[in-house]
Amino acid sequence: MNEKTQQLLDRTFDFGVNILKILKKLPDDFIYRIPKGQIARSSISICANYEEAQGAVSKRDFSNKIGISYKEARESLYWLRVLNKLYDEEKYQKDFENFIKEAQELKNIFAAIKKSSKESVSQ
Repeated sequence: MNEKTQQLLDRTFDFGVNILKILKKLPDDFIYRIPKGQIARSSISICANYEEAQGAVSKRDFSNKIGISYKEARESLYWLRVLNKLYDEEKYQKDFENFIKEAQELKNIFAAIKKSSKESVSQ
């Protein structure tokens, strides 16, 4: 495994775990359970699918797993934006801004990998 792959695995893992850590700090109110549950699943799924892509049995399988990571990054970005609006307490704003930025960057990275891997599959 090359260094860039390992760095992205670590980065996506940290993203998911750090999301779970902040979710523990947020109120457990009925209205917030849906976005908290959704972001918990989507953020962890980014890394899980990228990890699975490393063991892909074909280029098509790899491309599919990368596509899922891309979709999960998009979904994570959406739910982070929702939570950012719901939790308007100042103490969480910087965290949410950082998570939103990271989700956007991950989305862009996986979009580029997806595009590259699709081109590779079609050759």
